[in-house]
Amino acid sequence: MLSILKNYFLFIVILLSSVDVMSEINPHEFIDSKAQEMVQALKENSDLFYTDKDAYENKIKVIFEPIIDFRRVSALVMGKKYYVASTKDQRSEFIEVFKNSLLDTYSETLAQWQDQKIVTYFPDSLEYEKQVNVKQNLFTSSSVYPIKYTVRKDGDEWKIINIVVNGVNLGLTFRNQFRALADSHDGDMNQTIASWVSDAGFDE
Repeated sequence: MLSILKNYFLFIVILLSSVDVMSEINPHEFIDSKAQEMVQALKENSDLFYTDKDAYENKIKVIFEPIIDFRRVSALVMGKKYYVASTKDQRSEFIEVFKNSLLDTYSETLAQWQDQKIVTYFPDSLEYEKQVNVKQNLFTSSSVYPIKYTVRKDGDEWKIINIVVNGVNLGLTFRNQFRALADSHDGDMNQTIASWVSDAGFDE
């Protein structure tokens, strides 16, 4: 009897562990949970939009910052030419500059779309590649904005490596901006990084 109970509890532990792992590696559920968390945070703090906009936008930042692979995204934005030409310190500096500018741009944009609802589209298959696209629609009081996250498996976690909002590909847009800015400074990375400002152009 004791042996049967031990085997039973072992089965339960394995089953629960499997369910937990499945929830961790499902990128659509992961992104959806963060999106719903963001919507809830904005609704609960809607008064801040008028009284303390920075604090309001920060509600978005604290949710999205941990799930974006800023090291990878920053390298993609710099492009191979300028990434190779830059020093390790310059790359590290750009990661911080880019992270702050991206979070500012994205949070400011989402903060403007109040009374929002986000619907995530879940595929029938539960088998995922190392890189997956997660599609959503953001519904506001007057419009619908499609959002597509490209997420990549990083160990046991999924990290965002690109975002397309209302047809605007942030990764491509920022890469073009970086190249144009670097060219205008004759490839000087210090000046390029110091002059960087993210401008995705999707705030209309």
